[in-house]
Amino acid sequence: MAFSSFWKYCAPLSLLLLLSYSQTARGQAVQAENVTVLEGGTAQISCRLQNYDGSIVVIQNPRRQTLFFNGTRALKDDRFQMVLFTPRLVRITLTNVSVSDEGGYFCQLYTDDTHHQVATLSVVVPPEVPTVEVKTEAVEGGEVELTCVSLRSKPPATLRWVRDRREIAGVISQQENGKTVSVSNTIRIPVERKDNGAALSCEASHPALVGQKRVRHYSLDVHFAPMVKIIPPQGILREGDSLSLTCSVTGNPLPRDIQWSRVNDTLPERAEKTGNILHMSRLSQSHNGTYLCQAHNNYGRAADHYTLLVYDPGAVVETHSAVPYAVIGGILALLVFTVICVLIVTIWCSVRQKGSYLTHEASGLDEHGEVQEAFLNGNDASQGKKEYLL
Repeated sequence: MAFSSFWKYCAPLSLLLLLSYSQTARGQAVQAENVTVLEGGTAQISCRLQNYDGSIVVIQNPRRQTLFFNGTRALKDDRFQMVLFTPRLVRITLTNVSVSDEGGYFCQLYTDDTHHQVATLSVVVPPEVPTVEVKTEAVEGGEVELTCVSLRSKPPATLRWVRDRREIAGVISQQENGKTVSVSNTIRIPVERKDNGAALSCEASHPALVGQKRVRHYSLDVHFAPMVKIIPPQGILREGDSLSLTCSVTGNPLPRDIQWSRVNDTLPERAEKTGNILHMSRLSQSHNGTYLCQAHNNYGRAADHYTLLVYDPGAVVETHSAVPYAVIGGILALLVFTVICVLIVTIWCSVRQKGSYLTHEASGLDEHGEVQEAFLNGNDASQGKKEYLL
């Protein structure tokens, strides 16, 4: 009774252990190795055998199509090749691998029981050089929207925008395309005229690139209205000279049609227009006037002017020679004024000195009269002798 009870509980346990041992034995009969390969590369799928006794070995693809039967090709696909068949190791190669080849490859050994193992083939798809899509046109004073796109990768690539070695934050999105993923990174940045031609880059990183990056460079194309500047000649223009006026024009797009004109008049007959250059030979007074250079594009127009004044050489000489004569005339006038002042002072001093002399002379006459009166009156000479100087 006790023995039957013991067997009742031990029999299921023994059966479980036997099954477990059987599974372990079967698992050890065939061993397969997982493989990871880049798209377009070559994969090696290996099946290791234990205690091989010459039984049938079959290798199947993920769709359970037989590739090789005991070393003999069963599927007409030249990309698969049997490169090794020994009692211990069976190895096949698959060239030009694509993501459609991804999955589990079965290594089966047919003995008394069927033993198999699955070798999982994983395909890594590195990104190509990303592309740049312009969502909105870049116009001075506005914003430009740029999207960097990596069409396919596995696992998904990492995209980032860089300008002047600084990352520009963007909006990242992903979309699955079968077994691969499309990744995009969109940025919006304000732009000015000075930003035209600025260099940006979109960088794609991926584990399969081993630290390297796939980079797409992009130059900002900022549209803006034109600017016009006439470059004037140096020096004075005289009759008979030649004149070339250059009209410097900037703008994006660059204006193609540059117009020359003269304010309130037509261009001279001998004026020649060659692109942004206006040339006139044998200048004369009839060429005088204000000349305009005008340009326009889809974003605005601009103009600049230059006033031409042709000098007569004779008039120039007369103008220059009149300057020293004026100086000489001023000097002469100053000299005459000085002489007149000296004469006036001299005459005034002379008159003053003459009046003083007459006064002393009169004084002497008075004294002389007194002498005569004394002599006539018989005054004694003992009173003293007086001498008078007349």
